[in-house]
Amino acid sequence: MNTTDYTIRLEKEEDHHAVENLVRESFWNVYRPGCSEHYVIHVLRDDPAFVKELDFVMHLRVHKTDPAEQFVVEQEGRLIGQNMFMKTIIESDDGRTIPVLTMGPIGITPELKRKGFGKILLDYSLEKAAEMGFGAVLFEGNIGFYSHCGFSYARNFGIRYHDLPDGADDSFFLCKELIPGYLDDVTGVYQTPQGYYVKDEDVEAFDKGFPPKEKQKLPGQIFG
Repeated sequence: MNTTDYTIRLEKEEDHHAVENLVRESFWNVYRPGCSEHYVIHVLRDDPAFVKELDFVMHLRVHKTDPAEQFVVEQEGRLIGQNMFMKTIIESDDGRTIPVLTMGPIGITPELKRKGFGKILLDYSLEKAAEMGFGAVLFEGNIGFYSHCGFSYARNFGIRYHDLPDGADDSFFLCKELIPGYLDDVTGVYQTPQGYYVKDEDVEAFDKGFPPKEKQKLPGQIFG
């Protein structure tokens, strides 16, 4: 018989294209027709703010036994998830620069979404970030999912999203302290690392290296 579970490890160079394809599959037509996230992660790996020690992949792990159950062979199975982090800052209202992390893209292969793998990967990633001494993670996400991993609205910490007008909806902007009290005396503006901003024409050129997929305009997409 065969049984399966998972393993989480650091990404290797030979994983890059497979990870980019997984991200493409995970985000395709979710936030816009097509997606850009697979190109974003390709670019971010070369960014000085990229934290290579927090660049994780998740695989199924397969234990194979022969019919007589005389031996067990453990093998790394297919890639099912990934997560990565970038260093960034909060520009504090009192003039300080507060180091923090941002996160993502984080992706799980579409057929295994909503089965608990995303939370397992995220909890593991956050634990490793805390062990490295990082104080907080801020990023854009859905509170309905990320609250289960300890995130809450960044506004509750006095942190504002850059370029967002007063009174605008900021419910997408989330925060989790990795060091309790790290943001206790901080109010200010979070800055998204510039590496996340990519040009549409560069995304289109990069996407030609992957199997063709149909772009669709779907309800709930944020960007046209």
